[in-house]
Amino acid sequence: MVKHMDTSEKIMLGVIAVLLVMVGFNAYNISTLTSPVTGNVIAPMPEKTQVQKSVDVVPKGTPSIYGKELGVNYDDVSAATPEKADATIKKLGAFDDQVTLSGKDMDRFISIAGRISCEYCCGADSIITKDGKAACGCAHSYAMRGLAKYLLKNHPKEFTDDQILEELGKWKTLFFPGALSKKAAVLQEKGIELNYINLASNKYRGIERGTGNAGGMVGGC
Repeated sequence: MVKHMDTSEKIMLGVIAVLLVMVGFNAYNISTLTSPVTGNVIAPMPEKTQVQKSVDVVPKGTPSIYGKELGVNYDDVSAATPEKADATIKKLGAFDDQVTLSGKDMDRFISIAGRISCEYCCGADSIITKDGKAACGCAHSYAMRGLAKYLLKNHPKEFTDDQILEELGKWKTLFFPGALSKKAAVLQEKGIELNYINLASNKYRGIERGTGNAGGMVGGC
């Protein structure tokens, strides 16, 4: 004999069906989340079953305060526009020779520039020596030193030391997008916050070793 369901059983089955649909919908939404770069902190990617090989961490747009002053844009440094990239790097690098720092400004410069290197282009420990002199003659190092000097000379109160280091890190990411995208994936895998100090300074230098070919650089060395 076929047993017919009473009203309460039908209601229960209906509730279960609705719950199953909601769980499936939420799971789909979570799986489609992305990881945009917002400000100086790079939002973490959602967990996935496979490890990311690279993460898009390239900054875009116009830098705050000094971007319009100098007529520079993050988007100008790209492998797709080599002439514009070289011109932008040269413009930033010119301040390394043009700006002279002393006293507290020089102390800040040594503290900032001593924490970042151009390791994908040369093997120097940082872009400066312990007394603040150039440790590397490549164009990328000139650009980072030049920007640091410009900001310390013209905007010493608008930027903290870490904020200046973050700006140097953004430009370094533009100079070596392949290497730093892979490094970002390693940091993410290890649960380390993605920001431009962790990504581009010497804090986690070499953590991405063994991940394979990092790709080319933008701009001459």
